Amino acid sequence: MGVEWKDNIDVADTLERVADLLESQDATPFRVNAYRKAATTIARWPKPVAEVLASEGEAGLRELPGVGKSIAAAVAEFVRTGALGLLDRLESEASPEQLLASVPGIGPELAHRIHAELGVRTLEELEQAAHDGSLEEVEGFGPRRGQQVRELLATRLGQQRRGAARLQAAAARGAQPELGLLLDIDEEYRRRAAAGELRTIAPRRFNPSGEAWLPVLRRKVDGWSVRALFSNTALAHQQGTTRDWVVLYFDRDEEEGQCTVVTAHGGPLDGRRVVRGREVECLAYYGVEAEETQAPQPGA
Repeated sequence: MGVEWKDNIDVADTLERVADLLESQDATPFRVNAYRKAATTIARWPKPVAEVLASEGEAGLRELPGVGKSIAAAVAEFVRTGALGLLDRLESEASPEQLLASVPGIGPELAHRIHAELGVRTLEELEQAAHDGSLEEVEGFGPRRGQQVRELLATRLGQQRRGAARLQAAAARGAQPELGLLLDIDEEYRRRAAAGELRTIAPRRFNPSGEAWLPVLRRKVDGWSVRALFSNTALAHQQGTTRDWVVLYFDRDEEEGQCTVVTAHGGPLDGRRVVRGREVECLAYYGVEAEETQAPQPGA
């Protein structure tokens, strides 16, 4: 895959967003500061980091002050694909208010009001509210701030959508299981778990009683070995979604990865099962893109 030409400011902004979400989720100050330091370095670096990556590889990125092995790999991923898996995961694990507060110009108090008054949970829903006028009805918002949010989200979500399209192209080449396969396994897992037909294990985290409550399903399909479990993260427990969020681990030969399947709330995929990070592909899969992704009308 060729190197995508990325402006240093785009790269630095992505690292800053990672730092903001890590901080909101109580990551260690060392890790948060590492991403902030790398962002500052890259924003000020006289040579495009995409050019450094193209000519010197990740080893060249690691020569930049404050850019270690893991951050160099993150920068390379973002430059090459336009997306960053770590950022996607952090955003999926953030509470709605934490996610909204990661947008410049929206602090914790304003994020709380937006979530409480409008029910906004995702950046896509925030973008819709910014366009249909409902966001400006929230105390603390006016036309100028609404315009600023629209511009910021157009840039951020545009990058994510382009990155999603590239990841979907990679999936079509066999880097990930087909979307339909993942959704079929998700459906079978939830159905059989509800019927009590699956073996259960006792997770060590968030399980003080040692109860064997977590169902496990293993499948081998189209050469992929897939293991399905309900999410047992802190956020899943906080949000009451331990019986909704399903984590799928998959591997085939030397390819491996994981994804999370959730029920979408709001937007054109509302109520449908969605593989996080592959939302654009889900629109096509469910056949809702053409009829449900039109620009929202005032008052809608």
